[in-house]
Amino acid sequence: MRTAVRRVDPLRPDVRAIEEAAALLAQGAVVAFPTETVYGLGASIYSPDGLKEIFRAKGRPSDNPLIVHVNDMAQLDLVAVAGDVERSLMKKFWPGPLTLILKRRKYGDQVGISDLVTGGLDTVAVRMPSHRVARELIRALGAPIAAPSANTSGRPSPTTAAHVLQDLKGRIPMVIDGGETTFGVESTVLDTTERPFRILRPGAITPEDLREAIGEVILDAGGPVESRPRSPGMKYRHYAPRQPLALFYDPQIGVYACRHLMAKGKRVGVIAPSEHRAYFPHEAMVIDIGGLDDQFSIAHNLFSSLRHMDERGVDMILAELYPPTGLFYAVNNRLRKAAGYLVLSSTAECDAL
Repeated sequence: MRTAVRRVDPLRPDVRAIEEAAALLAQGAVVAFPTETVYGLGASIYSPDGLKEIFRAKGRPSDNPLIVHVNDMAQLDLVAVAGDVERSLMKKFWPGPLTLILKRRKYGDQVGISDLVTGGLDTVAVRMPSHRVARELIRALGAPIAAPSANTSGRPSPTTAAHVLQDLKGRIPMVIDGGETTFGVESTVLDTTERPFRILRPGAITPEDLREAIGEVILDAGGPVESRPRSPGMKYRHYAPRQPLALFYDPQIGVYACRHLMAKGKRVGVIAPSEHRAYFPHEAMVIDIGGLDDQFSIAHNLFSSLRHMDERGVDMILAELYPPTGLFYAVNNRLRKAAGYLVLSSTAECDAL
């Protein structure tokens, strides 16, 4: 399959490119497109063939639910039931990087949305993106679009069209290239079906943002095993580079691990904040991910840094974890899943690498 790339201005997208992509979606195909978080791989929620194609192209497990992207509240009401508190969150954070887990809309004995979208659950994940290209594509199709990230399953999420092509070239018919995404990590997923509300996936809307808006919110700690995921991104190993990844909080532990691996003849890549970059041997391949006082830049650069390590051909990646606050919740969440929860806390653990 030839993958066409249509480059568009993200602020003034070419109508012809949007209409071409919408026509593909209407015919039951999939299209990759930019959002403010990461690139998505979309299909019409009303196209069983398109929905199945998402899972085929990504190699995605069928029990992993998809996020429905809507352009307006009328589309929301077609697929989900939202109460007053949920609508207050939508008013504050939509359009934007907040996904809400809501009860599925039912029409008599008929369910208003396919099990292919919900993973067979009685809930549905919905958000309204703020990216102009995504909104115009949904508008042109005239229907909500189901879209996970546009990468092969388990890989780091794509923040550029080039990342999409690294994983999906020849597997999908079209990519809309709207440039680099803004946030660089996926949307926050908030389960509103039980009280208190629970963050299933931290993201660009922080726990502090949500608590300020509605009060008590629980941050789901997650863990290595999630037999039936309630949200995208809850699988055991996700967002992972091709090379093994180990994490550390203490930079001294990271430096020890780096020197230990290099002494064994390993090519080591390190992802560290600006303040700690100089601690590591100059022979290591160190990526400066951003300053500790700039959480946005660290989140923005995360997935591109993991993918860059793939390109540099290292044998092992070491990455620093951050204090649990703000966007760092999302960064730590992605790193832990990418590393299979391998966090080094002692020299003995480093020696075992």
